[in-house]
Amino acid sequence: MSCIFLCDFLRSMDGKLGGQKSKVALAVFVLLIALGSTFLAGYNLGQTMPKEVIVRGVANIANSDVKADFSTFWEVWNLINESFLFRDRIDPEKEVQGAIRGLVNSLGDRYSEFFAKEDNQQFQEDLEGKFGGVGMEIGIRKGKLVVIAPLDDTPADRSGIRAGDHILFIDGTPTDNLSLTEAVHLIRGPVGSQVRLTIDRDSWEEPKEIVITRDTITIPTLDFEMKDHKIAYLHLRSFNANAPSLFFDAVQKMTRAGARGLVLDLRNNPGGFLDVAVDLAGWFLPDNTMVVKEENMQGKGREFRSSGEGIFKDVPTVILINEGSASAAEILAGALHVHLGIPLVGVQSFGKGTVQELFPLHDGSAVKLTVAHWVLPDGRILGEEGLTPDVEVKLTDKDIDEGRDPQLEKALELVREKLSTK
Repeated sequence: MSCIFLCDFLRSMDGKLGGQKSKVALAVFVLLIALGSTFLAGYNLGQTMPKEVIVRGVANIANSDVKADFSTFWEVWNLINESFLFRDRIDPEKEVQGAIRGLVNSLGDRYSEFFAKEDNQQFQEDLEGKFGGVGMEIGIRKGKLVVIAPLDDTPADRSGIRAGDHILFIDGTPTDNLSLTEAVHLIRGPVGSQVRLTIDRDSWEEPKEIVITRDTITIPTLDFEMKDHKIAYLHLRSFNANAPSLFFDAVQKMTRAGARGLVLDLRNNPGGFLDVAVDLAGWFLPDNTMVVKEENMQGKGREFRSSGEGIFKDVPTVILINEGSASAAEILAGALHVHLGIPLVGVQSFGKGTVQELFPLHDGSAVKLTVAHWVLPDGRILGEEGLTPDVEVKLTDKDIDEGRDPQLEKALELVREKLSTK
């Protein structure tokens, strides 16, 4: 997709994909919202005699526990097929898809969605982590299409897109009534083509138009750098499958450099594999320590626990977060903050605390449903409010333009203070 539709977490359900009961648990994002279908409540006042419902052999109620009468649905179905003027617009497959979309959309959950076959194929392509686009993750907050995080050195980043930007128009199309998937389809396009985004930012007096050239996007993972006073700086950009091995390589470099402190930068990290977040927590937490709990509608859940020696548990550490830190990033930061008291520096995180499962359907389509939420080790539900930093430091457009990073500077200052007391 033209934006990165990262699932906030991917983990295998029942071992592997395949078959109607196979599922992938997702905590995206991000990121996707149910496709909206508009059902017009119109009728012909001159039609006084009801027509016979001609659909036969279809059970009225699929589940005896569900108190719903489907006869009206079939009545409308038949009225459309019998009486609608524009016959060439009637497509039974699209009618069914529209009904399913409306059903899912009625839940009022921005993360639950029906994917038609072609949309499901596109969604699966996005999960592979390499695709044509502009290099940013988007979501819907308070009814507005917003940028969650642009990825470094991507077309979006180079064009000046920032986390928290509001996207008002896409190639002239207003976004206020678009679903997330519809917005993605508009932003997508062939590599080398351009898309015009009208962007509004809190610090601007008026919106601006930004033209971005689409490119092939590969999701970056981790940057490592040694700072003064032997403080290691790790910028983890994604919890993808490569993160554990790259983190291990960085640990070796830290050891060789004699690192005494650590700044873990989770800014603009939209998430990734849940197992990776749990794996990395093992570098900091004692073995078998709860990292997060998944709790479903019955209040039942599964705890995810660390597996490792916790070799960094006594290393002075500070974690950086911002409005682009979501999902797996929030889980790791929250767990280390609760168990070790590691301070969080920056601004409020995005707030993505629910679990989605992708249910493949027999015709190649799929339904993504919210099935659980994440609970931090101290019992707090990771909700839409996100994580609150211990030390709030804002990063302004002027800071970025002039190459300053006051958030990182503050984190380094706190680590130096910790080192001075050891």
